[in-house]
Amino acid sequence: MSRRWKLIIGVVVLAAVAVVGGPWVYINFVREPAADSFVSEATTTSTDSATAAQSVVPTPVLSDATGTWNVVAESQVGYRVNEVLFGQRVTAVGRTSGVTGSVTIADLTVADAEFTADLTTVKSDDPRRDAQFEGRIMDVLNYPTAGFVLTSPITIDPTALAGTVTHQASGSLTLRGVTKPVSVTIVSTVRDSEILLAGEVAVVFADWSIPNPSLPGISTEDSGVLEFQLVLSR
Repeated sequence: MSRRWKLIIGVVVLAAVAVVGGPWVYINFVREPAADSFVSEATTTSTDSATAAQSVVPTPVLSDATGTWNVVAESQVGYRVNEVLFGQRVTAVGRTSGVTGSVTIADLTVADAEFTADLTTVKSDDPRRDAQFEGRIMDVLNYPTAGFVLTSPITIDPTALAGTVTHQASGSLTLRGVTKPVSVTIVSTVRDSEILLAGEVAVVFADWSIPNPSLPGISTEDSGVLEFQLVLSR
């Protein structure tokens, strides 16, 4: 084999190593791990608290939850999508604190709930991903918000006033101008005088007319997760 061909082959091999090895090094040694899901954080906190309390009987933090509870600071809404970046699996997470809304509770029934998220402020750890999200994927210029409206009342377990409880909620979710019915598992936690709601909804992109986020060198599944952490105060 001539020296020239050896040089060409060497360059090709080095390029291949850079394409495959570069992303591997970045993902495993440079890039920060994806944040835990809000539901995972809520259930982990609940388990830790229960372990610490051991056999202590909890006392209600809220004697009465009746009233209108508004979304306050610390609330976040975002997405979680599994990606394959040049052969390396990663989880992409984008979030925003631009959330408004309220929950109306009468006795032990959630009568109304409505939330709106500002999609123009969603950010991930990659500006290039954010540009795709704002433009081709979610088209925030024409569809700047996402929204959820509760469509069926929720009966609250009395134990929810004392700690962490899981609820099922039915509502309508609007993304990219398309509204669909959804079922949401919500983990509620009472913290001092506030209520924390953590939940997630599986979103099949095609159902909401969302283009698949895949790009050359980056592929995604045909679905993702919309996740939220809402902090409510009266």
